[in-house]
Amino acid sequence: MIDRLDLFVIGGGSGGVACARRAASYGAKVALAEDSRLGGTCVIRGCVPKKLMHYGAGVPHELDVARDMGWSFGEVRHDFRFFLEARNREIARLEDIYQGLLDRSGVRVVKARARVAGRDGEDFVVEAGQERFRTRRVMIATGGTPYVPDLPGIEHVVTSDHVLEDVYDRPGRVAVIGAGYIGVELGCVFHGFGAKTTLILRGDAPLRGFDEDLRHQLNQQIAESGVEIMPRSVVTSIERTADGLVLHGLERSVTADLVLYATGRRPQPRTSGIGLEALGIEMDYEGAILVDETYTSNVPGLLAVGDCSDHAGHGLDSGQHDLTPVAIAEGRAVAERFFNNRIQRVRYDTIATAIFSSPEAAACGMTEVRARAEGHDVLIFKANFRPMRTTMGQHAHRTFMKLVVDKHTDKVLGCHLVGPDTPEIIQMVAAAMTAGATKADFDDTVAVHPTAAEELVTMYQPVQD
Repeated sequence: MIDRLDLFVIGGGSGGVACARRAASYGAKVALAEDSRLGGTCVIRGCVPKKLMHYGAGVPHELDVARDMGWSFGEVRHDFRFFLEARNREIARLEDIYQGLLDRSGVRVVKARARVAGRDGEDFVVEAGQERFRTRRVMIATGGTPYVPDLPGIEHVVTSDHVLEDVYDRPGRVAVIGAGYIGVELGCVFHGFGAKTTLILRGDAPLRGFDEDLRHQLNQQIAESGVEIMPRSVVTSIERTADGLVLHGLERSVTADLVLYATGRRPQPRTSGIGLEALGIEMDYEGAILVDETYTSNVPGLLAVGDCSDHAGHGLDSGQHDLTPVAIAEGRAVAERFFNNRIQRVRYDTIATAIFSSPEAAACGMTEVRARAEGHDVLIFKANFRPMRTTMGQHAHRTFMKLVVDKHTDKVLGCHLVGPDTPEIIQMVAAAMTAGATKADFDDTVAVHPTAAEELVTMYQPVQD
């Protein structure tokens, strides 16, 4: 048993690392346990490798645009395995950086799976590897793991963990089941790399929960690019044959070389078997730890942030915000509150998010449906145009922009974008919305011309119902 700690963090992803480092900077004695690779889902098998693959898969489109501008090339070839190996070298570099950041912050890193073994007076006892620790507080930041349903042949499928972390040959035919962020993004990635791609979804369009206009616009452009979309479809079984993996239960048979299940991530089993049940920690049906506005569970001193936490009952709608920057913000808020005596609230109402599909999409704030449901009398502003960069040829992604504005206060409630570079644009829109910007503030801003973003400050005529 070592000296008493102020904080023990279980989980070395973005939220856990952010909390540990910030707490240590205020003089807290902190240890962090991670039994896998430092960096968590985002760095190792999520946001970062996905974005690198998005960049790689977008090169063929860029070459088409270049040809529209008069460039010519000889034979263009791509070494897919070389690309994945280069991607993994970059991920390893980032993992080393995470280790260095923790070391320089004075955080003790234990490369083992930790569990809360019980209480010792007011302290928790944590076991990690062969060591035992006493600590005033424990923070759970274990993230989530991919969920796949239990159906015949499910052993033949892969998840995003495989796609984004392993090295493999480029599949010729890909079936993606699921139409959230990961399904849409990786479906577009494989299509960009030349695979015949089918996106299979239960609903009518991808990205349930996003603004209906954004969903429609993105669905249309993805389909027009050549990705086959099968709405209102449910796979009932998967069969391995000499020709490939056959998906049954659909209106027509689909055969693929790789079947990717992108049906979401869940906190279990990462929150199971680490001593939480014995402490009486309250969780939801997916294994997420129920926490209050201070990220504290029903057991004082035991906290949780990120994808393994749920703010049910506190109006924070955390299930819609399983995003890396949110976990980081929550982790830092914990450190500020308990180790710097400062209340730092996370602004959940203006969280910007991006979909790195082809074309890209981005959103911030309320959808039109939600704004109306919450009683707002809204004005809707829209623009739909062909970006200047692609007006010289036939390989254009269109840009769609939408603002949701409260008619009486003039406050901008939501912004929804589809098109090239929209993830870069939405960040500053989020900053404006966090500051409480009105439509008049947008109108009074001088546009940067010629850009796509200028449409956000030049839309003056609302759409008529």
